[in-house]
Amino acid sequence: MGLDEAIDAYLDQLATERGLARHTIESYARDLAAFARFLVARRVRRANGVETALVRAHLAALADRGLSARSRARALAAIHGFLRFLTIRGELRADPAAELGVRRPPTRLPRALGAGHVAALLGRPDADAPRELRDRALLELLYACGLRVSEAVSLRGAQLNLEAGFVTVMGKGGKERVVPIGRPARTALEAYLTRERPRLLRGRPSPFVFLGPRGRPLTRQAVWKLVRRRALAAGVGERVSPHTLRHTFATHLLEGGADLRIVQTLLGHADISTTQIYTHVSPTRLREVHRRHHPRS
Repeated sequence: MGLDEAIDAYLDQLATERGLARHTIESYARDLAAFARFLVARRVRRANGVETALVRAHLAALADRGLSARSRARALAAIHGFLRFLTIRGELRADPAAELGVRRPPTRLPRALGAGHVAALLGRPDADAPRELRDRALLELLYACGLRVSEAVSLRGAQLNLEAGFVTVMGKGGKERVVPIGRPARTALEAYLTRERPRLLRGRPSPFVFLGPRGRPLTRQAVWKLVRRRALAAGVGERVSPHTLRHTFATHLLEGGADLRIVQTLLGHADISTTQIYTHVSPTRLREVHRRHHPRS
């Protein structure tokens, strides 16, 4: 197989058989395209011409270009999967990257906001914001349900059941989960849907909940800017993102005594090891739990 044909076949397998999210597949596609360009520059145009030395040289070239260890580890993960796919297909006798690895930096713990910062972020109206009701509803929903920004901007009206108090979320790989909506988020959503969303639509139909100018769906970039602007205005800091609210949702549930498996379900994680990064707690919390439950505390 030619390199382009092999990469297309692998990406197609990721989408159809493994059900990976579109953004994940796009990331793999970029990494494999860079690998293919490196190989072609060395006159390797067919999949069976990939050797361990070439993979090692590509990783070294990425390091020379200044890519971080985290980015190189992601690129190698894409290459690992691709070459394993070719080995299973019989295009390669053995996986040339099987023994290769990149030293990963220590895992960074996700940042979570304290309860006071959350109250400041969600409770402060922005008088200068032209879409205050929309912005408030969006922020409340992100924190109440721990949605990914992609899940929020693609949310459709049919997925909301405000009367019953839950939202049906389409997560990564098309996996569906149901997440409860708290009372403040329901109130904010009702205000936005009845008073501001019709003005944004101006009589035009749209299935999407959160709308921007001319009734178009809100973009991921717009949500990032919105969250950062509101965080700065509330004095919370400039490093707050939509994902910070997702981290905060998970952390506050666990600190409140929620079971890890329940949090995994609410976040839509396929593997509980992903959820375990949220089990970090403050020293104050550790001392409190130790004092309360250990017989010799």
